[in-house]
Parts: sequence; structure tokens; C-alpha cells
Amino acid sequence: MNGYDQYRGNLRYAVDIVMCIDATASMGPVLDEVKRSALRFPERLQEDMAQKRKAVSQLRLKVIAFRDFADYADDALQESEFFTMPGEADKFEAFVRGLSPVGGGDVPESGLEALAMAIRAPWERGLDRRRHVIVMFTDAPAHPIGTPEARDAHTYPAGLPRDSDALLEEWGYARSQQALMENSAKRLVLFAPDASPWDGIAEEWNMTILFPSTAGQGLEEFEMGEIINTIANSI
Repeated sequence: MNGYDQYRGNLRYAVDIVMCIDATASMGPVLDEVKRSALRFPERLQEDMAQKRKAVSQLRLKVIAFRDFADYADDALQESEFFTMPGEADKFEAFVRGLSPVGGGDVPESGLEALAMAIRAPWERGLDRRRHVIVMFTDAPAHPIGTPEARDAHTYPAGLPRDSDALLEEWGYARSQQALMENSAKRLVLFAPDASPWDGIAEEWNMTILFPSTAGQGLEEFEMGEIINTIANSI
């Protein structure tokens, strides 16, 4: 029996994390920190969870970088596959290192489209226990999902929710018939301004927590250790 198994009585515990990262110009410091931490992120998360006597049998990471469909459609959304850690840490690092903090246009970004894509991720459905965590990193408010300007973009993903109510349906709540995520497994952690739509999501969506950031400051007040501790506490 290894150190992780003894915490859970040999149950296999799967953790999937989707990191939605604002990749506009003001988020350069966060991208730099994620790039520096890419190789050690899985190890540091495992260490933090072990200290909390939590076990992980399978850890997968996925990245969805977003900018603004109405500003420049070609790089408005960049999505990786799920990378299984630690074996695919090099692929995770390569994807993150390939992101550049550029553009953004007006102040709001296409964060809700990224969130919708994260909700639709191919989450692990097996093993004995599961935790599915979406982490949003942004220093900007978001455009309403599905604006005409965004939908006119040639790169806009097909089939996304047309409005905030439909997005909430896909996240799921007590009476939702369209929920795409396992209610007991899901968590949403927002490192975002205390502004629309993030403040409303934090108030109305279940299994959600908001850590307010300063708008336009690139989340400089958050250090990766604090972010990892927050993720570990949500698992």
C-alpha cells in the first residue's frame, strides 16, 4: 500500500483540472508564472494534497486559453487535450509555453466561451472517486456569451450555449435536466474581478468560489503556491 492509497482505503481517486487562462496582454505575469511552474505543478499539487491527507491515483490537466472573438478571431481560443501527469508533463509545459499574452481589444474578454468549453470537457467518468475542477484565471470581465459579434467569428465553436441561462443549465443545478457535469464531483474556482459576470456566477452557481482580483492587473497578487493550495482545498 502506498502513501496515497492508505488515505482512501485503496480507492482510486481521479482528479481532472481544466485551467481557463486569459491570454491577453495584461495577463503576461500569470502566463509567465504558469510557464515557470508547469513542470513542478503536478508535483507541488500532489505534495499539498498529501499534507491534507488526500490521495490522487490519476491527475489530468487541460488548458483553455482565451482572448476575444470580437477582437481577433484566429487566436481567440486555444485548447489542449487532457494531459495525464506526470507522464505527459512535457506536453503540458510545451502547450503552456506556446501561449503568448497578446491582444484583447476592449476590456471584456471571451471568458464565458472558455468556461462553456471547459464544462464540455471529456471528464473522467471511471475510477472510484472523482473531482472535476475548473479554474478560471482572468483580470477582466467577460462579454455575454454568444454575442452576435462573437458568433460571427469564423473560429467560434459550434453548439455553445446561446445565453447565460443555457450556460447555467449545462453547469447544472438542483432541477437542471441539461447538466453536463457530475454534481458531486464538480468545482469552479474563479480568480477574477468582482465584476460581471463573475460576481453573479459566484453568487448563483453551486460548487463555486470567487477569489476577487484587481481588474487589469494581471492577477499579480496571486502566487502559484496560493493557487495550488486553493485547488487542493477544492478537491
